[in-house]
Amino acid sequence: MSIGEMLAATVPMVRTLNLEYLETTPERAVLSLPDQGDFHNHIGGPHAGAMFTLAESASGAIVLAAFGDQLSRAVPLAVSAEIAYKKVALGPVKATATLGRPIADVVAELDAGKRPEFPVAVAITREDGAVTGEMTVIWTLRPNG
Repeated sequence: MSIGEMLAATVPMVRTLNLEYLETTPERAVLSLPDQGDFHNHIGGPHAGAMFTLAESASGAIVLAAFGDQLSRAVPLAVSAEIAYKKVALGPVKATATLGRPIADVVAELDAGKRPEFPVAVAITREDGAVTGEMTVIWTLRPNG
């Protein structure tokens, strides 16, 4: 089962918004939010909350791809998120997430008994490639026990 299939099966909001996992690797996660009238805002584009969920979901997908092998000893948790809406988004949008720190550095902190934090940057784009929003999510790996 892929990360996208697992998240679609276990996270109800992913199914509610019909998010599509286009790419999920430790280097990059790309998700798509189809154009759906039920999730439009007052100007006919995707609601800000739907775009936030899309971007946060992309950040979670890359975290699982990068640190899935650490789940037996730590749980990934979002610590904070900041989003900026840059341009009007109409139609389907994509979110592309990238890690802000090398995986090895984060795992080394976990190995040292620390609770590492790391940023994930997410760009939200329209079909024409214009960036409609940018999000940064700070994640942590909380050691079990």
